[in-house]
Amino acid sequence: FCTPCLQECLKPKKPVCGVCRSTLSPGSRALDLEKQIETTETACNGCNKKMYLSKMRSHAASCSKYQNYIMEGVKAVTKEPLHNTRNFPNRFTFPCPYCSEKNFDQEGLVEHCKTLHSTDAKQVVCPICASMPWGDPNYRSANFMEHLQRRHRFSYDTFVDYDADEDDMMAQVLMRSLRDK
Repeated sequence: FCTPCLQECLKPKKPVCGVCRSTLSPGSRALDLEKQIETTETACNGCNKKMYLSKMRSHAASCSKYQNYIMEGVKAVTKEPLHNTRNFPNRFTFPCPYCSEKNFDQEGLVEHCKTLHSTDAKQVVCPICASMPWGDPNYRSANFMEHLQRRHRFSYDTFVDYDADEDDMMAQVLMRSLRDK
């Protein structure tokens, strides 16, 4: 994780995991994982130099061949930006489907609903899912709170390129996996 993203997850009010957003228990270090990082050897994808995982980040920052490797990947998935931005759905802020309070980010909506609407059994449309290309704006979740807990523990933006179709993404993944061998 980059420092700003990690710091966001470690805010004092509610430290959470950077991937699944589960609450972190304070003060517990994963010593077994630290040891594994210190003793597992790998090779740089740029220059093929072997080193321990614990040294990889500092090596990657100074390895020009690794930087070129990363830029190849960025070029492979970067597309020309579309000029008409008015037709893009808002995937950054959402209204509460229960009380219509507006402008929650995904994490904020989940927290708001857990705090104020955890016992509300009304079937509602998930505003996060409805904003997705595959989302159905008419689908009402039978158990919205369960849906939030299971489906929105992480942000789709981290894992999804909304502008690429599935065939393009699969081709890119396959090409990248062949180059990584």
